[in-house]
Amino acid sequence: MKSNNGSSNSEQASRNFTNLDELSRAIGTGLSLQQRRMSQEESVEAAEHLINFFGYNDRVIDNMLEPEDRDAFYTMEDIGVLQTEREETTLYDGREWRIHYWILNVSKIIELSKMRIVETRKDIDKESQIYDEIPDEYWNPT
Repeated sequence: MKSNNGSSNSEQASRNFTNLDELSRAIGTGLSLQQRRMSQEESVEAAEHLINFFGYNDRVIDNMLEPEDRDAFYTMEDIGVLQTEREETTLYDGREWRIHYWILNVSKIIELSKMRIVETRKDIDKESQIYDEIPDEYWNPT
């Protein structure tokens, strides 16, 4: 499933940045590995959305995200391109305060961006084709 690309593991370990093309390929591949599909255009848009939050940093603070952005970040965490980290500190009044961060998982982004997915077609057996003949209105609850 992976192609040999000639890059060393030390590059993956030492590099803490990515680019739009690499990130969009990683997103598309990561979703494909979960049997989910996203067009190339959609994966570029998702990568741009992520890059806009991170800029030149490799982490962002969670409380700056809107709920729909956080949902997208959870999807990116599911495929491995983002990780979470938590920092705890004690406030002056003695209470504990937790700060949650989202971190680009650059080594996983590099790994996913270099993978090549080979799609296989599954032949549909005749028994399951019977459902194709049932009209759509029968599937909707009344």
